Amino acid sequence: MKIAISGKGGVGKTTFVAALAKVFKEAGKKVIAIDADPVSNLAVTLGFMKGSEIIPISQMKDLIKERTGASDEYGKFFKLNPTVSDLPEKLSLEHEGIKLMVLGAIKHGGSGCACPESAFLRTLLSHLIVQRDEVVLVDMEAGVEHLGRATVKAVDVLIVIVEPGSKSIQTAFQVKKLAEDIGLTSVYAVGNKVASEEHKAFIQNGLDGIPLLGFISYDEKILESDIKGIAAFAENNKLLEEICQIKNKLEEIVKEK
Repeated sequence: MKIAISGKGGVGKTTFVAALAKVFKEAGKKVIAIDADPVSNLAVTLGFMKGSEIIPISQMKDLIKERTGASDEYGKFFKLNPTVSDLPEKLSLEHEGIKLMVLGAIKHGGSGCACPESAFLRTLLSHLIVQRDEVVLVDMEAGVEHLGRATVKAVDVLIVIVEPGSKSIQTAFQVKKLAEDIGLTSVYAVGNKVASEEHKAFIQNGLDGIPLLGFISYDEKILESDIKGIAAFAENNKLLEEICQIKNKLEEIVKEK
């Protein structure tokens, strides 16, 4: 199963990805989580020790130059499809049975290394989604810029995380439109930080046309986990139960496709 997760900044997207990785792993699945958000904090949310010190692959300049054949001079030729098949094993980290790769920011235009870097990271992401046999979860920024037209064919579901708020709802529709423009039509939403039936109703009414997979309750324990420096799902059975229900719905959707 290949799942991309998007949403406005601050809605709890990374917490969702971490908890979903946990419940898939507990269900006996092989899981690899991909941090493709420029603000990389999935490692910390998964409970990796010194997760904030992990160097994103986008900053591995020597590796990118080696694989793309790029020079330091702007405008020089480089490989659009560099070899990356060996990198998931070499560069992924593992914690409690969950693999992680931190891609970092994909730059656009400007500096001489931006184009080779972008080609390299997009090729790596495409390989992870298309070729790997794990459950692949991609934590993305609020958009689908990382996904090429070929890659989206392998994505089973795009999930947009929303919270009770008009800006979050608006972002969901923007992401849905961008996804449809490149042929990704299997778009769903998850309501997060829900503290009341009014919150549920607001999200349901606002997302008219985007099917909901479920809701995640507002929980101070998630904030406490960040303060303690532990995984977002640690000591939080309620979160894992709600995420497990969403996982079950995802599996039903993919079986029907």
